[in-house]
Amino acid sequence: MEQTTMHMPLLGDDFPELSVTTTLGKMNIPGDLKGSWFVLFSHPADFTPVCTTEFAAFQKLVPEFEKLGVKLIGLSIDQLQSHLKWIEWIKEKLGIEITFPVIAANDTVANKLGLLHPGKGTNTVRAVFIGDPKGKVRLVLYYPQEVGRNMKEVLRAVKVLQISDANGVAMPADWPENGLIGDSVIIPPPGSKAEADKRLSEYDGYDFWFCHKKL
Repeated sequence: MEQTTMHMPLLGDDFPELSVTTTLGKMNIPGDLKGSWFVLFSHPADFTPVCTTEFAAFQKLVPEFEKLGVKLIGLSIDQLQSHLKWIEWIKEKLGIEITFPVIAANDTVANKLGLLHPGKGTNTVRAVFIGDPKGKVRLVLYYPQEVGRNMKEVLRAVKVLQISDANGVAMPADWPENGLIGDSVIIPPPGSKAEADKRLSEYDGYDFWFCHKKL
């Protein structure tokens, strides 16, 4: 039997080309998303409790993602008819209308996204991919089935990437509530001794290699 090669998208890669069916129609990813940031999040199956809570949580944050110009795309290894029934159930039972598209995926799509991990059996893992307006993979998170995702962390990560791109800075742990420097951002390392020598006269910091500023 011919084996299917699994490719796990790496940071900086072009997002894998996908021609898919979704609950909102056909999509080509990332082609249809060029020019926009996007978050694609996967699920192993419909009508599962953890995934249902995640759908609800993502939907509640749609206005916050839209403020950042981010498009949400769900994915589940199930058929379109199942997706539609699941979304209908969420609306009827939970009072939440899912407005983002949900991809009806198969093993081919799962392999392109690295969702089938041999050590986890036949069920796909749950992943989050953040893509930028050029269709590049900027962040990847893989979760086992027992760990529900933190959607506010996904939202925070998008904010960090956008601010970093715009300002050429990095963000500390737990930003914007870091225990050492609060909501300040970290300045890139100096590129020369001369730059290092004057670094602490230009910025706040602990040393020439650890300087920060307010935006």
